[in-house]
Amino acid sequence: MKVLSTAALLAVSALALAGCAGGDPGDGAGTASDGALRVVASTSVYGDIVHAIAGDAVEVTSIISSNSQDPHEFEASAADQLTVSRADLLVENGGGYDAFMDTLIEATGSPAPVITAVEFAHDWPAGETPAGDPPAGDAHAGHDHVEGFNEHVWYDPHTIEHVAEAIADELTTLAPDDAATFESGLETFVAGIGGLETTLAEVSTAHAGEKIFVTEPVPLYLTAAAGLENVTPQAFSEAVEEGQDVPPATMLEATRILEAGDVRVVIANAQTGGAETTQVLDTAEAQSIPVVEFSETLPQGSTYLEWMADNIAQLADTLSR
Repeated sequence: MKVLSTAALLAVSALALAGCAGGDPGDGAGTASDGALRVVASTSVYGDIVHAIAGDAVEVTSIISSNSQDPHEFEASAADQLTVSRADLLVENGGGYDAFMDTLIEATGSPAPVITAVEFAHDWPAGETPAGDPPAGDAHAGHDHVEGFNEHVWYDPHTIEHVAEAIADELTTLAPDDAATFESGLETFVAGIGGLETTLAEVSTAHAGEKIFVTEPVPLYLTAAAGLENVTPQAFSEAVEEGQDVPPATMLEATRILEAGDVRVVIANAQTGGAETTQVLDTAEAQSIPVVEFSETLPQGSTYLEWMADNIAQLADTLSR
């Protein structure tokens, strides 16, 4: 991952931080000039979830807010560090996905509470730090990539429900006067999650056990909830995700799986690609296997709930052909 080191960030941002020291008190660390809490999210996925809960009661900034920005290759800037230094609450994915966020937190020494989504996943490794319980002296432990763990937890509505609850709880602690707003926003959001889970259950009823092939493990929480069987060689999807060459034997295995006639749909990452991915898509086309694309970041003009609903609908429609 291309991310500025802690030392580099400190050096680059020294003037920027100093330049703001004499400005409007409302523009410094802590609350915004209008008194609203400042919440900083690593990506627009989590920024939107915060907004769904808090509405205009907080000021939300997402470090990554465009589909053209790849979290795996994101380069943090001095401006990003300044944004993090002013936050009252920080929300990140964790699990090594948005490691730039931990670099920024370390560089600023921010005392703001941090909500880390992966720690709410049911399969977060038992040996890692559980949510809300970091080891003494290490507030950001367990945020590196964990071998064998799928960090794309925003594709798991059940996990996101718990993340939303944690966000609402933390906001209520920070701004008790707005507790009713947060409670109402959370209730509406959780109802939306319930709708997603109902639709996934319907997909599972109709298509449980049907086989899928994914170029990367991004959507696997969602497809598992839909009752679908992932037959992708693990070595294939991991190599593609890490930007490494797929071993020839693994590529041959993947091709044989696609040519066997059992795969109902191939799912590709809309934001990345490569020679191996192209080869899989070409094979899928030759075998008349439909391809759907899922993205890692929130599409412009969409909310998290709308985005997930669209993904589920696209998958269901393709499986029903």
